[in-house]
Amino acid sequence: PTHLAGVTMAPPADPTRPRRFRTSLLPILLPIAVLIVAAVGVGSWLQFSERQANDKVHVVGSSAADRVDVEATIQRVDAAARELVLRVRVVPRGSLGEEDGVSPVADLSLQTTEATVGDLAFKAHERLSTKDVEVAMTGGSISDYPFDAYQTDIGFAAQVGGREVPVRMLFSNNDTLFAVDAVPVPTQRGVLVGLDVFRSGSLLVFAVFMMIVMWALAASVIMGSWYLMTHDSGLVWPALAWMAATLFALSAFRNTAPGSPPIGSVLDWFAFLWAETVIALCLTVTVITGVRGAIRSEDTQNP
Repeated sequence: PTHLAGVTMAPPADPTRPRRFRTSLLPILLPIAVLIVAAVGVGSWLQFSERQANDKVHVVGSSAADRVDVEATIQRVDAAARELVLRVRVVPRGSLGEEDGVSPVADLSLQTTEATVGDLAFKAHERLSTKDVEVAMTGGSISDYPFDAYQTDIGFAAQVGGREVPVRMLFSNNDTLFAVDAVPVPTQRGVLVGLDVFRSGSLLVFAVFMMIVMWALAASVIMGSWYLMTHDSGLVWPALAWMAATLFALSAFRNTAPGSPPIGSVLDWFAFLWAETVIALCLTVTVITGVRGAIRSEDTQNP
């Protein structure tokens, strides 16, 4: 320190200290920034790929000038009922339609496959309207969530004025919780497409992430319970409150699973039910151990 006229002056601050502090953070911040950029990049690529798959339109059938176009779009997949809702829009082309396909020149009937509930019929010279039909699915079980998969087929054959006409189908999927693989199937009448329906990639990733989080929370409770019991900490109420809160929060977290899977699915048997059991046992054992320790401590203080 420097003395001047009875006043003690502190030594000047070392200008190198802030620079050394910033330099020490760089090796930590740089990898974190790289990981964030890499995660955002991979996520953007996955999101773009899944969007491209959902926006894809499968075109199957005849390209004749005089034909019936059938635009079939999946609106919703109900895995519990094993059925999907298909929105159908019919457009007669060429000499088969009036006013650019707004209405047919004669009575138009659309026959569907056995999996589809009901055929479609449209009156001549009347404006065509979009209709929703239900299509049954086979195979798979919702209890396999999030790894369940189903199969079905969609097909159409058209008649205008009682005469068989060529058909072209434009198939797409609007249900973001499911992905669909469409494969054309040879047929003697109309068009036919075989469908494989399964959970979307984003849903699958989220469900697996949920299972990892459930096991991570259970492991955290196990470590906390082990520490309390081995250190004879007694009844530590904040720790017990945290364990109890985790037990009930896990149930709410499980109910956020997209697609509302029923109890007893793969999600439950792989993670949720076991995590709940582990947390409940740890909470019970910790309380019993803490009560015993508290009783022994009172007996020691009051012989």
